[in-house]
Amino acid sequence: MKKVIIFLAIIVALFAAVGILTKMQNEEKASGDNPYGKDSLHPETIKQLEDPNYQNLILPEELEGKLDKNEDVTVYFYSPTCPHCHKTTPVVAPLTEDMGLDLVQFNLLEFEDGWDRYGIKETPTIVQYKDGKEVNRITGYQEKEVFEQWFNENSK
Repeated sequence: MKKVIIFLAIIVALFAAVGILTKMQNEEKASGDNPYGKDSLHPETIKQLEDPNYQNLILPEELEGKLDKNEDVTVYFYSPTCPHCHKTTPVVAPLTEDMGLDLVQFNLLEFEDGWDRYGIKETPTIVQYKDGKEVNRITGYQEKEVFEQWFNENSK
């Protein structure tokens, strides 16, 4: 009986150590020069920090500034936990780069007030703002050709 208790204690200690190490690694990645300017980030966001498809980020205050100045901006609202975003981002990020468009990315997992502030009901959602006002949006996963047509119609 003592052997079983000792064995269970060792297993619990190992799981605790792994959990602590993982937490420390995530905190280390989130600290320093993360583009979100936050002390802690969701683990799914941390996984995307070095992904080349998630490098054109916009923070809430930057987006508000552009809209307040009546600028044109195309915003990709996404969540790192959204499976449809995982399929969409590798399509739209290279597509807009090839088309010479500036598609900024707004992380709704890190900035949850964006859901209500921008009327987002589902992810992914791409919104085109002209003169600081929303003029069009496309939601959900689509085929590349659908996105390309949408960008051609709404970004020129």
